[in-house]
This record gives sequence, C-alpha cells and structure tokens, in this order.
Amino acid sequence: MYEFKLIEEKWQKYWQDHKVFEAAIDPKKKKYYVLEMFPYPSGKIHMGHVRNYTIADVAARFKMMQGFNVLHPMGFDAFGQPAENAAIKNNSKPDIWTHKCIDWMKIELKKMGFSYDWSRELSTCESGYYKWNQWIFLKMYERGLAYKGKAGVNWCPSCSTTLANEEVIDGGCWRCHTQVEQKDLEQWYLKITEYRERLLEDLKQLKNWPERVIAMQNNWIGKSLGVEIYFRLDNSDKIIPVFTTRVDTIFGATYIVLAPEHPLVKEIVKGKPQEKEVLKFIEKVSKETKQVRSKDDVKKEGVFTGCFCINPVNNEKIPIWTADYVLMEYGTGAIMAVPTHDQRDFLFAKEHKLPMRIVIKNPGSESNNPDELVEAYEDDGIQVNSGKFDGLSNSEAKIKIAEWMEKEKIGKIQTHWRLRDWLISRQRFWGTPIPMINCPKCGTVPVPYEDLPVKLPNDAPFTGEGGSPLGKVKEFTDVKCPKCKSLARRETDTMATFFDSSWYFLRFASPDFKKAPFDQKEARYWMPVDQYIGGIEHAILHLLYSRFFTKFFKDLGLIDFDEPFLQLLTQGMVLKDGEVMSKSRGNIVDPDSIISKYGADTLRLFILFAAPPETELDWDEKGMEGAHRFLNRVWRIQENLKSIADPQLLRILHKTIKKVSDDYAGFKFNTAIAGLMELVNAIYQYGADRNTFSILILLLAPIAPHFCEELWQQMGNKGSISKSGWPQYDPKMLIDDTVTIIIQVNGKVRSKLDVPQDISEKKVREMALCDDKVKPWIEGKAIKNIIFVPKKLLSIVI
Repeated sequence: MYEFKLIEEKWQKYWQDHKVFEAAIDPKKKKYYVLEMFPYPSGKIHMGHVRNYTIADVAARFKMMQGFNVLHPMGFDAFGQPAENAAIKNNSKPDIWTHKCIDWMKIELKKMGFSYDWSRELSTCESGYYKWNQWIFLKMYERGLAYKGKAGVNWCPSCSTTLANEEVIDGGCWRCHTQVEQKDLEQWYLKITEYRERLLEDLKQLKNWPERVIAMQNNWIGKSLGVEIYFRLDNSDKIIPVFTTRVDTIFGATYIVLAPEHPLVKEIVKGKPQEKEVLKFIEKVSKETKQVRSKDDVKKEGVFTGCFCINPVNNEKIPIWTADYVLMEYGTGAIMAVPTHDQRDFLFAKEHKLPMRIVIKNPGSESNNPDELVEAYEDDGIQVNSGKFDGLSNSEAKIKIAEWMEKEKIGKIQTHWRLRDWLISRQRFWGTPIPMINCPKCGTVPVPYEDLPVKLPNDAPFTGEGGSPLGKVKEFTDVKCPKCKSLARRETDTMATFFDSSWYFLRFASPDFKKAPFDQKEARYWMPVDQYIGGIEHAILHLLYSRFFTKFFKDLGLIDFDEPFLQLLTQGMVLKDGEVMSKSRGNIVDPDSIISKYGADTLRLFILFAAPPETELDWDEKGMEGAHRFLNRVWRIQENLKSIADPQLLRILHKTIKKVSDDYAGFKFNTAIAGLMELVNAIYQYGADRNTFSILILLLAPIAPHFCEELWQQMGNKGSISKSGWPQYDPKMLIDDTVTIIIQVNGKVRSKLDVPQDISEKKVREMALCDDKVKPWIEGKAIKNIIFVPKKLLSIVI
C-alpha cells in the first residue's frame, strides 16, 4: 500500500520549491490558458470546488504534458456582502475575516495538488486590483457608459439600510425581521444596452459553448420584434403604449394591466372610488421583491383601477388593472391581456372573472367557446373574431395586422430588448468605492486618475444600521472638489462584485502590472482563455458582463479579440442522497476529512470517475474505497515487472493511449479512467514490462499526480512527470490481427468465430459449417443461401 500522506506532502513541496507550474511567455510554444471561475473565500472548500478545480487541473496537466505552455492561475473574488455581515456579527473587520478565509482556502487547495501558478494569485479586495476597477469605471464614464439613475432597492426602515434579495426572508429583514420596503435611490448604472447587438451577434462565434448557455444568454438579451400598440385612455387623448410580440392576438385583448410602479397608475386613479384600494395595493407590492413577483408558482394579485381604455383595432372599451406580475423593467410596464392565448392572463382572468375571447382557433377543437377552455391555447392556428383578418393563419396575420396598424397609425412595428442597463451601486462597505465626488457647485465630478485608488478606510463602524459604513467616516466622505476646490462629498456607494469578476481573467496575464489594468503584450500572448470552467448558475450574468467588458476593452484599443472564453464547460453539482450538499441539510462531506482518510489522488480519481463533468454527481463513499483499491493495484505492478511485453498487451496499450488521449481532450474523464482500469486488468493478465508500466503512469498522471510523480521517480526518472511528454500510439498497433465474425442461422446468432483479418470466404464457410454451435441448427436441412459480409458476418439461410 502506498503512503499517500507522505507522498502528497513531498510532491506538493517539490512543485512549490521548483516553481514547476509558473508560466511565462514562450513564443516557440503554443499557449493554453485554462481557468476556473475563481471562488468567493468562504473559508473552506466544498465538493463543488473540488470537482470544478479537478476537472480544470486534469486539462492543465494533460496539455502541459503534450508540450503546451500552460497558464493555470488562481485568485479570490474577495469582496462581497458575507464578509461585511460576518464583521457585523463578530464585531470584526471584513478585511481580517476575508484574509483569514483566503489563507485557509489556499491550504486546502494546495492539499488537492492543483497545478496553479501561485505567483499570479490575486484578490479583488486588494487596492492594487480595485484601483483598476475604478480606472475602468472612469473610462466608461468618459464614454457615457456610466450614469446615475433612480432604482428601487430593498430597504429596511428599522436598520435604515439596503438589503440584498437573499437578505430578505419571508418579506422581512434577516437581521431585525422588520417588514422590508421598496425604496427608490439614485444609483450608478453601466449602459450595457449600448452593446446589446454585439453581445447577441457574437454568440455565433461561440461554437464551443454549451447550447444551453447560448440559449440562456440569447433569452436574457431578449431581442424581439413586435408592435407597440397605442391604447387611448377613455375620455382622454392620453396614450398608453403596450409592446407585444403577439399582435395576432390583439382582437382578443379584453383588459390591460399596468405595473404598480407605472407613473400613470396614481394619476388615473386620483379622485376615483378605487383610489384608496389601488394606493394600498401599490404600497403592498412595493414590499415584495421582483424575484417573488416574477415566479410562476406564486398567485398573481391585482386590483381594478376604475378606468378604461380603448382597444384601437375594434374601438372596444376595456378595463385597466394593475397587478404584481407586471414589472416596469420589461417592455413599457404595461401589457395587453389576452386570457385565451396566454396562460398567465388566463389564470388572472379566471381569478377575477374577467371576459375572454378566442381569436386563434385550435385546429384540434371544434369549439370557439372560451368558457370551455381549461387552459390558454398558446400554439398556432387560424384567426377568428379578428375582423378582416379572419381565416388567415396566425403567423401570416402577425405580419398583416402589424402592417395595417402601422398604416393606420394605431401602432408601430418595433424591436424591443429584454436586456436592461446594469445597476452596479451597492450601499455597502466591502466593495470597490465608486470614484466620483458630489460637489454642490460642480455637480458630479470624477476622481482624477492620479488620485486612484480611492481606498477603503480602516476605521469604518460596522453596525448593520444607518446605511453604508462609508457614509459615517468623515475622513473618507469629506473631500475637496477636483474642479473648484470647494468642500464636497465623496460617493459612498461601492461597486457590485460582478464588476470585479468581469475582467479578472485579463489581470491574471500580468497581475503585478502597474501602468494599466493589464500588460497588452502579455494579454496578446495568453488571451483569450482557451478553456473556462464553472457552474451553470453563472451562465447568464457573469458571462454576459465578462463579454461586455471584453468588447469595451477592444473599443479602448487594449485588445484585438471579441470574446474572452473560447471554450466553456459547465460542471454539474455534487449531491448526497439525491440532494444538493448544504449546511442546512446537514449533508456536507468535508474534503479535508476525505483527504486525511484516502488521500487527494483518490478523491480526484473518484470525483472524475463517478460521472461525466456536465452531469450531477451523487456522492458515495464506497466509490472512494474502490478508487483507493485501484491506485494500490497500480502501485503493486512495479513489484513484478517482466523484461519483454506480451504482443497482445502491447496492442491493448496502444489502444489505451489513443482512447485516453481522445477522452482527456474531450473531457470524458470517466471513460478515460475506465480505459485505464481495463489496461491494468490486462497487465495483471499478461504481465507488464518497464516501458508498459511507465506509459501507464504517464497516462494516469493528470488524474493522480502525486501518486504518479512518486512512481515515475522510483522508476529512475528525473524531474517532474508533468514535463516528461505525452506518450504516442502507433497507428499500426490499433489494427487487430484477428476479427470476430458473427455466424447467423435464419437471422439468429448461433456462434462467433475469431479469425485472421485476411481469411477467405471459403475458409469462413468451412469453419462455420463445422462449428459445434452451428451444426445442430443445420443438420438434415437444405441450405438455400449463404451471405458473407467480410470481417463481420456469415448468414446461413435454411
């Protein structure tokens, strides 16, 4: 049995002392930049981290052994709300808690034997990093991409502070349980919408991204062609614009719904009997998060405003409602409701007994009676109850109705986008200070570049109450205006942590560069990232923002490519007993305890063998025991090496080299390991020589690096196995000397013959007719025909 603890400590020290994984530009070598989504330093790594980082590490080591110049860095996404909350709870400081967590995580990451270039380590909470966040922000501000606007936030009136969505529990503040309200604050945005066409169009370049992620990005950007319809307020000239992609259903609109935040709602209910009820409803909805309002499984609530509008296509007077499921951010903040052809509208109409009209006939139904519907019909059909458009297919009617409405000036064909500008303001301490100054005379003034970084103060009070701690530090807030030199106040909002992670992959190319966010020479060599790996939960925002920043840097002339990540792999979650591992469920498996019991290489082997990377993995410690037994089985091979390899084993060896090489390249690690297990079985059957055993060690090295380094050294080799080269297979050795021919009698398999590759049809016939398994089925019977397919089949027809 191999002593995994001693071996793993030995080789981790060797890699560190000899700087084995430190990368530098080498024009003679092809580069390979592999990167995992860097972690938030929560203190301990979990099995999700282990899986993600092991997948990347095998890719990095494999490419290194193939002769690529590999960059494989690691850092920490270190700003964020948990550190601030921990400081409040423990009467501590966020930086102390964060650095303590980073130190602990680094110990655990090194125990796993990951091939990181630690000389490039970065933490986003260091001023040397967030200085460049501020530089990027100022460049965006200069180009009109950073601006201030009003936005609603979750507000705790008791603590007088903003709350993140996850800090709102059952509608109350996580700290004091006071009912949370929605409050409008002036906040900073980035105009990502300026890049929406490029963000959408360049998705076509991402040939090596999962289709699911491309679809999610596409939907989030949400380009849709439709019609903005002009509903006129009854007894008024005021127009309520409503955008729809389903103009074919306009004749079935029986009411419209305004978002409670819509500025028109309070105006039209003024003096109406319904005013009090509507205002009460608006107040109630203001305390709900947008996430809750958008959920499909939450009952939708609304009230009638007492007002009506005119449907412009048929001059029908229809009621105006306000409801929680309509959000101001989407479309125009108003929708036309067609209950017969939209399920959400259908449920709402049923709940409130609102009228319904079928305007697209279901080809599979004879009835046009809406009372008979049990759900909305949302598929294609033929127009009915649609005036002069009756009888058209609804796809044709979409075009014709849109053109008619535009001609009649009762609507306009428009393109709408789901993507909204990016709100980056946070009313928190532990983040990058936004480098702006508010002057009573000059207005909002940017901090001069030479004054960057605007550093976080060391003595901010953390109580969790009264807004951002930055606002309570006079030495931070009170400054002179850079323009007029009069007394001014520094911006106290900090940036969302997504800002930090939107360009860190570029900083890794030159983490100590002092003149710009990154060294252009280094970025030209290393970028784009060849392989990016992370969870599907980041498939939208993080990847979208990273793509946005990359395009912005290209516009600045700092880079010459459009997309940051050439290939993307989204790994599945690690489950236990069918559930996601979490502290609340009490089903966490601590990697540290597993490493102590079995070793890091066994853990790496198991987590790659248990399931393909993209699928969920259900934890099973029996699998750990099996992985450990396999490594010990490999270890024992060295005790009985032969001088010459068996020819049959050599053929299996070369097939295994090809299979494992192909599987590693395609991230099919579970099947690669299965191939290695078959090779080990063959070695125990035929016996291995020194060369065969050496190749086995090389093939296993990316997965079990400590284990293989030790065996490699014991075989008399010098240096690290990761620099030793990758074994090559002989194509001739992939061709078998023999083939298996299936023998059928009347279409049923009766026997199989292993015969030489070049055997004649005559010889196969003779062997088949004399075969003991075939003879009972043909004796005494007339053979009508014999069909021969070379190297595959002989079929006897009787």
